[in-house]
Amino acid sequence: MSPKNDRQTTWPQYLLALLCGAAVLVADRVTKWLVARRFALGESKPFITGLLDFVYVRNSGGAWGMLSGKTAVLLLVTAAIMVLCVLILVKFSKSSPLLLWAIVLVLSGGIGNMIDRIFNGGEVVDFLHFAFFPSFPVFNVADCAVVIGAGLLILYFLLDSINKKTPPEESDETP
Repeated sequence: MSPKNDRQTTWPQYLLALLCGAAVLVADRVTKWLVARRFALGESKPFITGLLDFVYVRNSGGAWGMLSGKTAVLLLVTAAIMVLCVLILVKFSKSSPLLLWAIVLVLSGGIGNMIDRIFNGGEVVDFLHFAFFPSFPVFNVADCAVVIGAGLLILYFLLDSINKKTPPEESDETP
């Protein structure tokens, strides 16, 4: 379960990834707190005109509002994914810095949204909205981390698939 590479994950890489994961979690918590304190529910303000708006909403569902109001299901699914991530992190992340970063991002985002669900009556604070794509759902920093981490996981598995199809290079040395 690892793309063939000559790089192993080093302890400094582990430390950096974990510190960045913690920074993502702190950024998620602080931004949600600030929005909840400084905006009225439903209030919208342009942040980068034509690109990104701040819109304070509370989401009782998952991505795109799926499973709205099904807090127990969402918490169980999130917990199961986080347990799987920890198992992958422990078992396989030594072989790939890419896998390490992917899992750390998914975990930090999952933890951020899980904290919201537990302490906000099953709801997640969302506040980022693409102004140029009005029908796209409002999201938050934790969602960004999960999506980027999932993208890195897809890249990891694509590279793994390519490496399994590529025959090993033959040595120029003669026996």
